Parts: sequence; structure tokens; C-alpha cells
Amino acid sequence: MKKIFPILGITLLLFSCKNGTDNGKFVLSGELKSTTDQKIYLEELFFSEQQPEVLDTGEIKNGKFTVSAVAPEEGLFRLRNEAGDQNYIFINDGPGITFTADAANPEVINRSVSGPANSSLKKLLLHTDSIGKMISAKYRLLAEFTKAGIPQTDSIFIATSDEFNQLNEQFNAYCFGYADSAKSPVVSLYAATMPPVEISKFEAPVTALTKRFPKHQGIANALVFIKSKATAKTPAPAPATPNAGIGSMAPELTMNDVNDKPFSLSQLRGKYVLVDFWASWCAPCREENPNVVAAFNQFKDKNFTVLGVSLDKNKQAWINAIKEDHLNWQHISDLQYWSSAAIPLYGFDGIPYNVLVDPQGKIIATGLRESALQNKLAEVL
Repeated sequence: MKKIFPILGITLLLFSCKNGTDNGKFVLSGELKSTTDQKIYLEELFFSEQQPEVLDTGEIKNGKFTVSAVAPEEGLFRLRNEAGDQNYIFINDGPGITFTADAANPEVINRSVSGPANSSLKKLLLHTDSIGKMISAKYRLLAEFTKAGIPQTDSIFIATSDEFNQLNEQFNAYCFGYADSAKSPVVSLYAATMPPVEISKFEAPVTALTKRFPKHQGIANALVFIKSKATAKTPAPAPATPNAGIGSMAPELTMNDVNDKPFSLSQLRGKYVLVDFWASWCAPCREENPNVVAAFNQFKDKNFTVLGVSLDKNKQAWINAIKEDHLNWQHISDLQYWSSAAIPLYGFDGIPYNVLVDPQGKIIATGLRESALQNKLAEVL
């Protein structure tokens, strides 16, 4: 699934962990099909609000490239191409890593990264993706019921809501169980912080991981981070209430842009607008951004644009991410994190999330990710 719950954004910003060589050096030999010759960057991702750090720059020649870096422990890293329309995460679980992917088919199932930790991570992502698609389908169905005026006391609404809740429980149970059994500390930490629950709920499973991996500095740092956020009483995401579903008018949004000037969604009336909710700290959002960039470039001359609505707190991090990911459209944010005014208005409980608004201001689609975004735009434009 490409709709990722909020904590997954934090999950992906992992601190580095264990490496299998004495000095921590690793070399990645990659092949990226269906792409042009260009630069590719190797970045380290951090379990904090720190922005990704570029460790090496390679050159893609006829689809082939090599990058390398030194890391004290096994951690999470990202490959990002110069055009900004492709990025891939991987774990440095060996001194020599092979990577293959196809830029024309970037889904996880089509990627291959050597090493047991990368195989374990792929297995986790594929399974949670399948559950997530079912969760999203139930959510859309509830939105359709609301659009049709079906009351929440109706038996069909209750049954669907129960199925939605059961799938969420299944998602949580699978992730926590995977964290307990995964051999990789990075994959374990990733899985332990995937479920869409308050950040304080991760304290117990991550504490358990510190006992399983006592020398793992990344997990120790993650626990400190979680405790600090829990102590600060970071607001939990709003309940997933379909109050801005398909067929309804898009609620007005007015926030400051990057120049501290107010901008409103209604100023784009007359165009098809993808209202894209994201944040610089949300790595699944950053992973999805190339897809949005591709859609924008393909349809921007056909009465289509994007309005980025960020759940950032750090303004400079927000601005840096816009530049780094080549997000060349209008952006707004109230810099209130999960207290953003956008959440109760649009009723989402995780990012990335989006709604497609027609020229009259009506929502015609929600949660468009991967190929579904281009397909829907091709249908209406």
C-alpha cells in the first residue's frame, strides 16, 4: 500500500545500525532499468527530524552504477536519482550489495536487493501492502456510504466499520509479531513502529528490542526519541472519519506558503487539483513524491496542478524537502505537525494522503497512489 500511517514516516527515518564488516564499508552495485544516464545519490536516513545526508554520488551509465559508504552499524539508506523521480530504500547488511529495479515499474515487488535483511524488509512491506490495500478499500467504502446518506447505525455501515477495525488490528498484530521474530535489528525496529497508534505505544516493543539487540545503538536512540515524543504528548492522529469523501465539496484550506503569505485552496478553483498531504520527515511521502512529480509533469498543461499541504513543524526542513524532491507546485503549511487544521477537515489518519478535486471544487477521488494517480488523471483529463 502507498497510504502509509503517520508513524511509518518516523519509522523510515532510521538511525544506522549493525554492519557485517570491521570498518563498516559497503559497496552497492546497481542496475536501474528504463532510465537515462544521470547522477544517483546514496543517502543515509535518520530516526529523527534530521534531513537525509548524502554519503556518495554515482553516475548511472547505461543503467549501471556503483556507490559506496562507511557506516558503523546496519542502517537504512536511500538511492535517489538526479531527476528526483526515483528513490529506493535498502539496508547495508553486507560489504557487497547488489541492487536491481526498473524505473518504469518501481513497485516494491519488482525490486531486488541482496542480503537477508533486505529480503526480510521486502517480505514485511509486501504483506503490509496487501493488508493496507484492504484497509483503504474499506475506508473508501465507508466514504461512499456517507456520500449516499447511509447512517452509521445502519447494519451495512456497522458491518463494514467492524471489518475496517478488524483489518487494522490484523495489521498491528502482524507488525508487532514481525518485530519480535525478525533477525535484523533495522527490520525489527521498522516493523515495531509501523502500526497506526500513538507513539507512546511503541515504547514497550522498542524497549523489548533493546534487550534483543543490546549493542544496537540505533534502537537505543529510537527509544530515546520515542520517549521524548511521548513525554511531549505529541497529538495522536485524528480518527479516520470520511467527512471529506468522494462527492463532497473540498473543505477550504488557508495556510501560509513558504514565503509566509496566506494561500487558499479556492484560489485554484477552475483547475483539477491534487491536494497532497505530506511532510518532509515522512519517508513514505518522500518515496511517493517522484510519482506525484511524474503525474504533475505529465498533466500540468491539461488544467491540472498540485497543492502540497505539509504536516511539518520545521519550516527549513519543509523548504529543503520541496527543493530536494523537485516539488514545483504551490505549497502551504501551518507547521503544526499532527495538530494541523487540515486533519479534522479532511479526516485522514496517515500520510501520504491525497484528494483529487475537480474544477468546481468537488472531491472526485481520494488516496491515489502509484499508477492509480496517473490512471485517474488520464481518465478525467
